Amino acid sequence: MRPLVVAAVSLVVGALVVRFVGTVDWSQVVSAWQRLSPVTGAVLLVGLLVRQVLNAVPLSRFVPGLSLPRSLQNDAAANVTGTVAPPPADVVVRVAMFRSWEVNPVDGMAGVTLNMLVFYAVRFLAPALGLLVLAYRGVESAQIVSAGLSALVAVAIIVALVLVARGDAFAAWLGRAAGRVARRVRDGVDPESWSGAVVDFRGRMAETLRTGLAPAMAALVAMVVTDSLILLMALRFVGVGPEVLAWTEVVGGFLLVYPLTLMPLFGLGVLDAALVAAWTASAGTAWEAEIVAALVLWRSVTILGPLSAGAITIAVWQRRNPGWDSREGELTRSAA
Repeated sequence: MRPLVVAAVSLVVGALVVRFVGTVDWSQVVSAWQRLSPVTGAVLLVGLLVRQVLNAVPLSRFVPGLSLPRSLQNDAAANVTGTVAPPPADVVVRVAMFRSWEVNPVDGMAGVTLNMLVFYAVRFLAPALGLLVLAYRGVESAQIVSAGLSALVAVAIIVALVLVARGDAFAAWLGRAAGRVARRVRDGVDPESWSGAVVDFRGRMAETLRTGLAPAMAALVAMVVTDSLILLMALRFVGVGPEVLAWTEVVGGFLLVYPLTLMPLFGLGVLDAALVAAWTASAGTAWEAEIVAALVLWRSVTILGPLSAGAITIAVWQRRNPGWDSREGELTRSAA
């Protein structure tokens, strides 16, 4: 229920912002969609496949014994489960799949944690990349400040990961400090146990982090850029040409607001409204319907596509592993 609530909030916020931009002529949106063909749909799906493969690279580098195809399956299954069910349902599915593939689930979840942290770093690095794309046309001081602050967060995450990989001392201090902060919010938290957990995590993942951090960062940066290119193709397919919005405005603008993907369903509603506001300010409100149509098309591909793939992945995996079941969060092999 919780995912549906937060998604509804995102949609409402997005709708309110769009109202300030202008009144969308939905008949024109439909008209823009009618320009699409099966070929354009196939091109967008190929772009989505590239995006999802790049997204799966870090997990395959951080989890010993996990191949790229299985990393892709694990991500897809966890994505759809985390969208339709409350936590820790996605963790249960990930662990079940790791065990069925004879991958150590502790190593697997440590890799998932590393994957998440690196993605956070890339997410906050994206606005700085957006500034580079837009640099030739000039950027506003507010954009520079927000991108700079975002980049600092990304650097802090990367530095922390590097320091954790280098030795137990920093890992112990980091875990203890995090535990003290958590104890202020929640009674019963033991900072020393947090310290030990981070040290144990470091011991398991130090080598894979040292060898996998750079490839994981590169793959996720490429994934974010691919996401922006899928959106660029969607704009072109509905009729928004380069004379209306240059590729730099599309890619750079998307990267500037990419941290909004922290919101539920990849920032659904909020991110879209921010892009509609920015691009209609540049192209003019006469192009608002086409811009909205492109965003709807992009969302259809990048949200419904992975969710559909995840549902199929779970169905196929369950057919191949009928003996695996989940009871009270512990995964056991049921009797034949």
